Amino acid sequence: MEMLRRSSVFAAEVMDVFDRSPTDKELVSQAKALCRDYIHSRLNRAGIGWTKPDHGLSASGGSALGDTSSVILWLGDELEYLRPNIYRNVAKQLNITVASESIVSDAFLAVAAEIFSTGVTWGKVVSLYAVAGALAVDCVRHGHPAMVHTIVDCMGEFVRKSLIPWLKRRGGWVDVTKCVINTDPSFRAHWLVSAASTCGQYLKAVVFYLLREK
Repeated sequence: MEMLRRSSVFAAEVMDVFDRSPTDKELVSQAKALCRDYIHSRLNRAGIGWTKPDHGLSASGGSALGDTSSVILWLGDELEYLRPNIYRNVAKQLNITVASESIVSDAFLAVAAEIFSTGVTWGKVVSLYAVAGALAVDCVRHGHPAMVHTIVDCMGEFVRKSLIPWLKRRGGWVDVTKCVINTDPSFRAHWLVSAASTCGQYLKAVVFYLLREK
């Protein structure tokens, strides 16, 4: 009986680990790790070298987060393919200098706030990562690689302030994998329509940033 009781307690503890919702700190740490991975991918694609810090996906969530990163990168590819000019030369679109940390931070957070002003969807989340990747490419190209860390920190700050409750309701970042697990063609069509709408939301965010009082 004692062995049965211990086995039951152990099983309950194991299930508790799997059922446990991620903490705020974990979600923010994972958001930043995903951002580093996205930026690293976009810099490599642009032919720009950048050494990604060691505290990446393996330190923040293991293989599950690696799968999540792959999905976000794939969805980002879809989004950027739909409107290739939108997610390029972001700094020029925003009319900002990338030499100032405060300006880069302010611009990124202002655009993020406007993108999510009407609600949260995975399409908008992916759009924000695409903005982060494109802005990082601009910063490194103009000789300011340190701004990459600023962008990653801004992503973490925005997630902490604005996306934590939404992410918790969905069980964390892994929920984005549902966007590709479903093989129904109509679901893919829905994602593409949603992504196209997200592009429009990003353009509105850029216009809002340019026209706001400085």
